Amino acid sequence: MYAVVRTGGKQVRMTPGASVRIERLPGGVGDAVTLDQVLLIGGEGETRIGTPTLEGAKVTGTITAQGRSPKITVFKMKRRKGYRRKQGHRQDYTELQIDKIEG
Repeated sequence: MYAVVRTGGKQVRMTPGASVRIERLPGGVGDAVTLDQVLLIGGEGETRIGTPTLEGAKVTGTITAQGRSPKITVFKMKRRKGYRRKQGHRQDYTELQIDKIEG
């Protein structure tokens, strides 16, 4: 069984027992999280697709880590114009252990 959930402006496929990195959610390590914007549930029998979300469906998980991704460098340059910009970015993330899919 799997579910597609909208979180952090992205759509993420989740299966029970899997570990998933998503955009940062409030909470500490060990806290339970419920995601209720479930767009699709499939895998066992008929696939159910929401319009846009499924009523009564939810995914529960436990926060296993809060962290920051490796740094990326954003570099812009226009040749022969003397224009250069260098910027770094590290994205915050939450790592979830998916416990249960209901719906």
